[in-house]
Amino acid sequence: MNLSDIKATTIQRKRRKRVGRGRGSGTGKTSGKGFKGASSRSGYQMKRLFEGGQTPLYRRLPKRGFNNIFKKKYNIINIKDIANLENGTVVDLKKLKDIGLVKKELDGIKILGEGEIANSIIVNAHKFSKAAMQKIKTAGGEVKVLS
Repeated sequence: MNLSDIKATTIQRKRRKRVGRGRGSGTGKTSGKGFKGASSRSGYQMKRLFEGGQTPLYRRLPKRGFNNIFKKKYNIINIKDIANLENGTVVDLKKLKDIGLVKKELDGIKILGEGEIANSIIVNAHKFSKAAMQKIKTAGGEVKVLS
């Protein structure tokens, strides 16, 4: 194989439409845009959800439900997730982030009672379920409710 044997690959190229070049071109005078109206003007952009003047779908559909903007969202942690920590460990938001149990900081932490715990640990959280509180205390741990 020599350098002179190399040929360029054939690529189909579509010529761009040349508008406004006289009546004989097929796209003269109004340049294929029709007569009058917003769509014939330069700089016209149709809105994404525009349906030609018909009432758009987002207005035809009924509204349902209620979103409470004051609702608090908590990071949910089960006892089984923190059961393998050493005795005397202080479990708080920083510790849970280091472990990887909390990725996004929400309005607080809630500890639930799923699983068993044997180690006595100190847990600082915003909310506890009754079962979680009882399990931590029976294991010899401490519960501190943050405000």
